[in-house]
Amino acid sequence: AIRVARDLGVEVEDDGSDDLRVRGAGLRGLREPEGALDCGNAGTVLRLVSGLLAGQEGRFVLTGDESLSRRPQDRIAEPLREMGARVETTDGGAPVLVEGGQLRPIRYAPPMASAQVKSAVLFAGLYADGGPTTVVERIPSRDHTERLLGEIGVPVSRRGTDVSVQPIERIAPFRIDVSGDFSAAAPFVLAATLLHGSELLVEGVNVNPLRTGLLDVLERMGANIALFNRRTVSGEPVADLEVRPAELQATVIRRREVPTLIDELPLFALAAGMARGESLVYGAGELRAKETDRIETVTNALRALGVRIAGSDDGFRVRGVPTRPKGGGVVHAEGDHRIAMLGAIGGLVSREGAEVEGAESVAVSFPGFFDLLESVTQR
Repeated sequence: AIRVARDLGVEVEDDGSDDLRVRGAGLRGLREPEGALDCGNAGTVLRLVSGLLAGQEGRFVLTGDESLSRRPQDRIAEPLREMGARVETTDGGAPVLVEGGQLRPIRYAPPMASAQVKSAVLFAGLYADGGPTTVVERIPSRDHTERLLGEIGVPVSRRGTDVSVQPIERIAPFRIDVSGDFSAAAPFVLAATLLHGSELLVEGVNVNPLRTGLLDVLERMGANIALFNRRTVSGEPVADLEVRPAELQATVIRRREVPTLIDELPLFALAAGMARGESLVYGAGELRAKETDRIETVTNALRALGVRIAGSDDGFRVRGVPTRPKGGGVVHAEGDHRIAMLGAIGGLVSREGAEVEGAESVAVSFPGFFDLLESVTQR
């Protein structure tokens, strides 16, 4: 994200501390780069930046690695074209060409629940003269973008299924404190739940209810997770989590719940493998459009650890056994950071451990994951 911002003419000061200083170029001041904008493995960057570029003058090409190039981008191209931008994909994926222009407001209902699609349309709506741009969500997706826009003074509203943003002329300078990412905390929360004798405190975690579906699922499975010291940080709900081990019972996850834990479904499958009874996931076909086909890679990874799991078109079925899985197999991350973390936690809770092939892919989202995992398991 920092590299892309700099390529667009934005000055970003990163001294290696926890603070990042960005000197904005103005709402309409992003410049056309000499080459392509390399989004690496970050689908969020490609899709959200496309929404901003739709309102700029110039021609922009967004590209990424092999995994990102396979992911579907027509889902953002279609609404941005409807708003008046020229957007071309490459066989439905990246590279993506965006030529900005004068945009018009639209009312758009995405065919899938996607915070990235919603955010791309809302960002483009900042430039759409003539009224509000509205995204209609039949199933609510993560609302971090709406919260951020509201926090920095942008007119944004939610009424029922509608999320709307008004066009603006400028954004005033602001300061945002970013709370801990729940997806980064989730592997540790699950490990402490599954490992006998554990005791874990995770401080300052974002507990936005549209992001923490795994907590709700683990709670109904019988997990022992306490939330305390609740507060609001830059418009987001934050809490500390205290986790102790518990015996889990099987559960069912259905379509409406999936968007709140889409990134944590691999971890849920591991939890289900150690729960009593049969767990099922329905309506999660979006897993097949992630960095890998996560229905396939999760199934293969957990089978290598001895978990009884079978994939389906839009989910999986897990026959749990309330004991530690045998382990001893090789988990192939396939370049997917979520599968690498799943393999690491699966190896940790299994009797014979696991070898994770491609473990370096964790660095895509969590460069310090293995160092932190080692530190909490040695206490």
